[in-house]
Amino acid sequence: MNPIRVGIFGYGNLGRGVDIAIQANDDMELVAVFTRRHPSDVTIEGSAPVVSASELEQWTDKIDVLVLAGGSATDLPTQTPAAASLFNVVDSFDTHAAIPEHFDAVDQTAQASNHVAIISGGWDPGMFSLARLYATSILPTGQDYTFWGRGVSQGHSDAIRRIEGVADARQYTVPVPEALDAVRAGENPTLSTRQKHRRECYVVAEEGADKAAIEQAIVTMPNYFADYDTTVTFIDAEEMAAHHQGLPHGGSVLRSGTTGSNQEHKHTVEFSLTLDSNPEFTGSVLAALARACARLAEQQAWGCKTVFDIPPAYWSPLDGATLRATML
Repeated sequence: MNPIRVGIFGYGNLGRGVDIAIQANDDMELVAVFTRRHPSDVTIEGSAPVVSASELEQWTDKIDVLVLAGGSATDLPTQTPAAASLFNVVDSFDTHAAIPEHFDAVDQTAQASNHVAIISGGWDPGMFSLARLYATSILPTGQDYTFWGRGVSQGHSDAIRRIEGVADARQYTVPVPEALDAVRAGENPTLSTRQKHRRECYVVAEEGADKAAIEQAIVTMPNYFADYDTTVTFIDAEEMAAHHQGLPHGGSVLRSGTTGSNQEHKHTVEFSLTLDSNPEFTGSVLAALARACARLAEQQAWGCKTVFDIPPAYWSPLDGATLRATML
């Protein structure tokens, strides 16, 4: 069987993660990386050509699935519908509230052009979404909980770096242990934002900067830190480089529910991830979804899909007989 020919659009942390994942899958090959930068400025993990994004239309007969590795805020809302008019595509759109709108826009283009588009792949949305779906279907009486971390929030870190006097910063989202323990114990607590997560901020201040003012600006920042218990720790650039350069993340989805004629029996379902590299894990999910996308395209199942619409077997390189013999 010929390998699935994959292209990557965009080559930041996520694009590199997809590249690494493709190299690990024998049934795939990376045929091109498309960039809005000058191609000579981009160094990739594999040996595929790096091509200007302006040449994308010239590759429609050379690529089975195009993985879009741009950002959800400004890139994917326009890139995914446009790309779905030319290719079967996979993206990692993760603005939860805007997923229905994004789905409709992509579906319209994919249906009209006879392509398959899988959106919102990754771990949340993505793997966590599946965990929520399975658990709520099995335990209709209960409550869902999602805890993120301990992990780096890139958006929150960037918000700190924009404060006057800040040279560098990393922000970690950390679940509150007492809240997580209460959910695991089946207590079904009602938890506020502050009770579920706390924020840990590590900041390198510019020389002569007012550290007290920086800390105050962080802990009172609306929509980012004001609703959380937030700690600010000032460190030097050497410690930042030594201990805070990675992009770890993870978290847990839990469903605490009951069964029985009087709902007397408690059950807890939990799905957890601990990730050394958020972009590499997300890239691995997107690679598996590229496989599913290629299979759906073979069946001419045109239109936009999410992880809810994909049979589990379509994620795997193994055939049905092997899956039944080894994993069922």
